[in-house]
Amino acid sequence: MKPPISWGPKVAFRVSGKGGSAPGYLAYDGSALRTFSAITSRRPFTLLGILLALLVIVAFVLVALNASNANATSRQTVVVAGKDLQPRVPITADSLSMLQIPTGTWADYFTNRAQLVGMVPLVAIGSGRVITANEVARPSQALGSQSEFLSIPSGYVALTIPTSEQQGVADYIQGGDYISVIATVSTAGRVASKTIFTQLHVIKVGTQTSSTAGAGATSLTVVVTQCEAEVITWFLTYAALKYTLESYHDYSPGEQAPDPKCPNVGTAQGVTLKTIQTAYPALF
Repeated sequence: MKPPISWGPKVAFRVSGKGGSAPGYLAYDGSALRTFSAITSRRPFTLLGILLALLVIVAFVLVALNASNANATSRQTVVVAGKDLQPRVPITADSLSMLQIPTGTWADYFTNRAQLVGMVPLVAIGSGRVITANEVARPSQALGSQSEFLSIPSGYVALTIPTSEQQGVADYIQGGDYISVIATVSTAGRVASKTIFTQLHVIKVGTQTSSTAGAGATSLTVVVTQCEAEVITWFLTYAALKYTLESYHDYSPGEQAPDPKCPNVGTAQGVTLKTIQTAYPALF
């Protein structure tokens, strides 16, 4: 005889019959109920985990946005070298550029080109580098060997000549002015005066360490050719010199081209009395 077929847990149905008959009951074992209870009991923790993950993502996005905004606003515009700057060469506006850098990257920087124009680098400053206050100085400062180069055009030299209140227009001569030079020669009982040079460019008044240029200065530094320097030296030794200050309306500023008669220092051959007499016969 074959064993009865097992169909699993017995299930009873409660069936509502017609005519008000008593309903039947659906019967099942406890395992299904336990499974359903476990699912429903874990659901709050699952939702909580999802919520926490969303909060973490939102917080991360907010932090990233704040950092991006902070980086975007925490920048400053500073002056940098537009080309290589050499020591002792005054800075010009066209040698400077502007650059944005993060705030706090450099100290003692400049934010305006005008602050640096005319200043003198104390060290070589490479192109694109931020210029700081400890690398430059004003040309009026006494810097010794690091002072600016004198503005002497190619083919010319600087010569210092003595001056005084009576000789040099009562200290009115200033750097950048143009003067004329009058020589007075006394020879064989005859005294004669003549203008020997005009349009001499004065580039410095007084010494490098003078605190006030012009006031009580005892020297003027002018730009001349080496040949002219020899002539002036002769007159300083054997004659008397006096200076006149030319009207600024008559100034001829600008780059001086080399003098074709004396294009460089090697052209100068020296002067003698005969040379001076030939060049300035009215004085003799």
